[in-house]
Amino acid sequence: MASWNVTLSDAGPAEAPVFLRITHGVIEDIRRGRLKPGQRLPGTRAWANALDVNRNTVVAAVAELEAQGWVRSTPTRGTWVQEQLPVEPRLARRPGLPPLAVHLAPPPPFLTERRFTLPDDVMHLSAGTPDPRLFPVELIARTWRRVVRRKGRHLLEYGDPAGHPSLRRALANMVADLRGVPATMEQVVVTRGSQMALDLIARAVVAPGETVAVEALGYRPAWDALRLIGAKLEPIPVDDEGLNVEALAKVMRRRHVRAVYVTPHHQYPTTVTMSAARRLALLELARKHRVLIIEDDYDHEFHYQGRPVLPLLAGDDSGVVASVGTLSKVLAPGLRLGFIVAPTELAQRVARLRAVMDRQGDHPMEATVAELIEEGELQRHVRKMRVIYERRRDALAKLLETRLGDTLSFELPTGGISLWAKVRRPLALDTWLSRAQHRGVVVNPGSVYRFDGHEPGALRLVFARFTEGELASAVEVLRATAPR
Repeated sequence: MASWNVTLSDAGPAEAPVFLRITHGVIEDIRRGRLKPGQRLPGTRAWANALDVNRNTVVAAVAELEAQGWVRSTPTRGTWVQEQLPVEPRLARRPGLPPLAVHLAPPPPFLTERRFTLPDDVMHLSAGTPDPRLFPVELIARTWRRVVRRKGRHLLEYGDPAGHPSLRRALANMVADLRGVPATMEQVVVTRGSQMALDLIARAVVAPGETVAVEALGYRPAWDALRLIGAKLEPIPVDDEGLNVEALAKVMRRRHVRAVYVTPHHQYPTTVTMSAARRLALLELARKHRVLIIEDDYDHEFHYQGRPVLPLLAGDDSGVVASVGTLSKVLAPGLRLGFIVAPTELAQRVARLRAVMDRQGDHPMEATVAELIEEGELQRHVRKMRVIYERRRDALAKLLETRLGDTLSFELPTGGISLWAKVRRPLALDTWLSRAQHRGVVVNPGSVYRFDGHEPGALRLVFARFTEGELASAVEVLRATAPR
């Protein structure tokens, strides 16, 4: 690996000879891990020029370091830090920076360590991500190179914190065509994923201490983002018609609710679609009480039967809905591309907040994705994924019916990338999932999605990430480890 020109210092006592001060400085840098075993040091001429000393002074310092066993030198080749350093226990230090000496602020009670990387030898059946093997790497790379060559001067400067104009324009056209939302590019803000989008909307609308209603069975990272800005959360029951709007109305009669976070298209995690009656009732309730509906439309592009239900934003005539979308499901989560579609005033406020916390997104990648949309490449990729994911959904459904039919029941989801399976009979769910995990198959218990943490007796199983053969192997592990 190529290295930088290492900056070396003279850190010894001021009254000591210069070569000893240089010697001391190098030893200190080795002790604290800044210079690592086997690392090459600068040539004596460059070293002397950097310290503004005579070259013979540096040669003397190198000779002293070599005599003490800290470095090794080879004539005409160079000088390296020794692989085996002198044994001096009193000088031993942990590598890297010293431990923090100041107090950290108390962590929020919900802040827990989360693992975001998935080991290759583990099948995480609850990881809600697309199959990375299907990502069009070459297409993205070619388009990125072409876009940067053509527009590099402007793309590599600071740009609009709301996102690259070409992507905002393309997303506005996309939501108009696919989701029935007559948005303009001024009403679109590009974010680093849907999590940032949710955070920015909440910061723009909700003051610390105000109440946000959420689905009692739902998406915990969204709850955590709302808590982080100081919101108080009020869980609202969910059933087979989605969010219970009557229960929400009862809450709103006894306390002020500032916003409602909801997943109406495919409720997370149950995948049910909010009924038409409830959608109209929710919009009317929000209009009446001037409450913002934060609509997470996270997987609109994947619908397999019939026509997808239009988002709440498409039917909003009162300016009470802000929609959060993502390209993570259609491309890859590592690209960190989400977006907000909202009334202009809210979009402008969100953009100003974003400029403070992140300045702007990755404009070269945003311009690349915009070009993919404009050329129809992203649309073709989505159609291909839709066929593959529907096939995988059907494969998982058949496997569950034939291999685990006596243990799990489910409704076939009309869209999305997962299904919600309910446990048919009483069993030790934790024991079952622990046994499966020891055999390389990880499934989240339903309690992960419950606001109160209680176990609903259900599992979220993601099919998009795995081939039919991999799904078959995972189901066999679940069958073999299920309590009898």
